[in-house]
Amino acid sequence: MSLALMTSGGKDGTLALDRARRSGMDVRWLASVFEGNTGRLRFHGIPHQLLEAQAKALGLEPVLKRTHPDTFEQAFDRLLADLRDQGCTGALFGNIALADVRAWYEERVTAAGLAHHELLWGEPSMELAYEVVERGYRAIVVAVNLQMRAVRFLGRELDADLLTEIGITDDLDPCGERGEYHTFVFDGPEFRSPVGFATGHALEREGHRFLDLRPTNGVA
Repeated sequence: MSLALMTSGGKDGTLALDRARRSGMDVRWLASVFEGNTGRLRFHGIPHQLLEAQAKALGLEPVLKRTHPDTFEQAFDRLLADLRDQGCTGALFGNIALADVRAWYEERVTAAGLAHHELLWGEPSMELAYEVVERGYRAIVVAVNLQMRAVRFLGRELDADLLTEIGITDDLDPCGERGEYHTFVFDGPEFRSPVGFATGHALEREGHRFLDLRPTNGVA
């Protein structure tokens, strides 16, 4: 079975990949959809070139599709068809607890004739967040919801100290399952070398603040 990791470059997808490889699963592709009008991943706000650099650092082939004029659903369906044509037989996700989100993806993945895999589903959020850190992955907070109390974490590296702060802050899910924050993973045990990036000014749109990351040499 040859799998594609469905990810926006964050900690949950990376942990799913880590577990998959340790269990002997053959993950060959990194797949995602980005906004065609900005060239960025919608909720994480990173440029698609940075996700491509992450894929290469992880030893995966990037397969990315853009929206506009296509909708997200149309672009995602094209992505699945492309993966299937390349010999992919299943899609790997890092979903944890949002049943409606999981159902939306699962319906489309199975309709495309691919197997749907969830390796983190239903596990305690704080334990998963600590597993990312304890496994040695390095991630930076790249997006925060302006309506939630994770705003001050923008630009911080995900580590034990940050997880402690998140844990004692009311109304925050440790993994950001309600959209409190999103991360970009740039180094760790599955990386051949760290992903190089530079940071710019913070950007705001659609009620979120994003850290403007730019790839340097792709892979440092």
